[in-house]
Amino acid sequence: MECLLYSIVGENTGIKTQFDNLEKARSWGFKVPSVAKISNSIDDVLEFVNYWDVHRHELPYETDGIVVKVNSLFQQAELGFTAKAPRWAMAYKFKSEQVSTRLENISYQVGRTGAITPVAILKPVELAGTIVKRASLHNADQIEKLDVRTGDWVYVEKGGEIIPKIMGVDLSRRVQDSDKSFYINSCPECKSTLVRKDGEAQHYCPNDMGCLPQIIGRIQHYISRKALDIEGLGGETVALLVNEGLIRDYADLYELTTDQIIHLDRMASKSADNLVNGVQASKQVSFERVLFGLGIRYVGETVAKKLAKHYKSIDAIACANTMDLILVDEIGDKIAQSVVQFFDNQENIHIINKLKSFGVKLESSADAALISEKLKGKTFVVSGVFEIYSRDELKKAIEENGGKVGSSISSKTDFVIAGDNMGPSKLEKANQLKIAIISETDFKQLLDD
Repeated sequence: MECLLYSIVGENTGIKTQFDNLEKARSWGFKVPSVAKISNSIDDVLEFVNYWDVHRHELPYETDGIVVKVNSLFQQAELGFTAKAPRWAMAYKFKSEQVSTRLENISYQVGRTGAITPVAILKPVELAGTIVKRASLHNADQIEKLDVRTGDWVYVEKGGEIIPKIMGVDLSRRVQDSDKSFYINSCPECKSTLVRKDGEAQHYCPNDMGCLPQIIGRIQHYISRKALDIEGLGGETVALLVNEGLIRDYADLYELTTDQIIHLDRMASKSADNLVNGVQASKQVSFERVLFGLGIRYVGETVAKKLAKHYKSIDAIACANTMDLILVDEIGDKIAQSVVQFFDNQENIHIINKLKSFGVKLESSADAALISEKLKGKTFVVSGVFEIYSRDELKKAIEENGGKVGSSISSKTDFVIAGDNMGPSKLEKANQLKIAIISETDFKQLLDD
């Protein structure tokens, strides 16, 4: 096993550029990619990309592309992040390697939301350094579009060099009497009739409370790292607990005892104690992460934070109607309807009541509440390098005192908190819009008044 380091993260490192970051890590003895290069123009970048598109197989590891980054760490901080990616980096993906192999069968998997995913079972073939036996066919429309049939020879490549997918069919090798593939109409696990809503690509099993893969998937999501992150409990153990009849929902986890689970396969005394203790410790996990862990469709990590911050408790969210929810920042009609539908289900309410009885956090704790409302109704943009606060500390202080942090300057911005080396474009825009520019000392004074 080999690890290549690509960045150093920390406060007051004295490092000012991405490239210096790599050099410092190398001087400390870390393994760092030797092919990183500073480019001074887009032509330099394209030349680098074109070279490694041809020579990448000479590297001692597999790679699926190149990441182009802004070199200045200050400028990286200014550009910031979206909810999912940095604005200061862009990935270029190489054209994927493609091979041909035989499609032996099509199977169907059931996800935690009931979504049915067709999977191509392939004659094993080597692709981009690994043996590929399965590839996703995505949905009924994709099967129809490709007209893929059992026995066909198909072209397979890895999306981003990671996930195998079928790109087409070699019709010249198709046998004359092959049968057209028809999408299943009942769940492969519980035999419930599948449904497909207007405007959606996937079919769903509606038996969410009785279909075993959905039950297992929801509990696995609940214990995942960004949700409850329960120590000592993994996905395989969840499946084992469900199959043994010890749990049927995530609330049942809190009733597990060491005596119940110690006799399970690969469960020693210490492992059993760790699992039970890990479950009990999860009662201290914040409300926003518990809300994410409930697995409400379309409610991801960011949306869960928005809802938790706005409503403060599970009961308040449960009482909200679609229009109430839409009025929350970044909550659209699709998400709002899904939330309402979740709380209209009495089985979900029953599970939530069980979680309450076990002491799981289903409301914002006192230390998560606002310190004050001094900044209520005010939007701030933070720009530059600071001495009293870090940028994250400034943003936290704004939110804890009722303010809102903006990612860019607009007519809705009330204050720009400017540090050293504030971006000139931001300074110009703030002046054009006649927005108040204050220092971190001025901001501290706002809080102290």
